[in-house]
Amino acid sequence: MGSTAGKAAEEAAPAALSNVERAFLPASSLIESAGSEGPITHLEIGRLIERAHRRFLDVLRAELTRLGVDDISPSQVMLLFTIGNDELSVRDLLERGHYLGSNASYNLKQLVDADYVHRAASQRDRRSARLRLTDKAQGLCDAIRATHDSRQSDQDSEQTAELGIAYGVLRRLELLWTGSLR
Repeated sequence: MGSTAGKAAEEAAPAALSNVERAFLPASSLIESAGSEGPITHLEIGRLIERAHRRFLDVLRAELTRLGVDDISPSQVMLLFTIGNDELSVRDLLERGHYLGSNASYNLKQLVDADYVHRAASQRDRRSARLRLTDKAQGLCDAIRATHDSRQSDQDSEQTAELGIAYGVLRRLELLWTGSLR
């Protein structure tokens, strides 16, 4: 398209796509379209990460609904994955998952009451609690992991490579921001 109108239509095309369609565009086309809006700042990246996290929680909510699970929230599922196969103290969980104490305490109580997390006093320090997943929680995590593994196997090699790049960039940002706190 050599005309001015054709060029304008080409530039507007990515904006006219749905969010799902945009997710499958090559990263380079999204970077090019973002560059026209001005410089990308750390604040904008932080806001994008927050929006992506909220969308991921929506994905988890849909998976919980599909699995018929209604006694746990997506945020609580993320706590289960943070605990994983380990036995952690509450302090370790807070540091590993970067949770706020009051939110984690509330969610842990809910998870214990719903039989997703076993909480026991530490044998070394009775004031400290040790956390581990119950069989019910392991089963839920396995079901969610299977869904994500299936979704991952449906991706082509370019999408898989782009996820790897995104992970690397986000990991470097985490290290950069952590270092700036010192």
